[in-house]
Amino acid sequence: MTAAAARRLSLAARILAAVVGGYAYATLLVLAAAALLPLLGIGRPEALLVATIAAFPIFAGIVMAVFHARSARRAWLWLAIAAVPPAAAVALLLVEVGS
Repeated sequence: MTAAAARRLSLAARILAAVVGGYAYATLLVLAAAALLPLLGIGRPEALLVATIAAFPIFAGIVMAVFHARSARRAWLWLAIAAVPPAAAVALLLVEVGS
């Protein structure tokens, strides 16, 4: 693989991480926040609105962080590790609601 092809592949991996990974992570945060905020006494519609509005700057920050990472592999690893807590919260809340 040539150096130019490696750069293009790295750029494509970063774009994919920024768009797909960032969207997935922001969505997990919205789901977790929308489910947790009513437990603090906030109404469900307001919780969903607050969580959705907060997702926009979070998504922008994720995109910047992905392109700031040293490599696309590190960006994907960071996204995977950061997604564990909100995914666990969503999974626990779904189990709790289902039972």
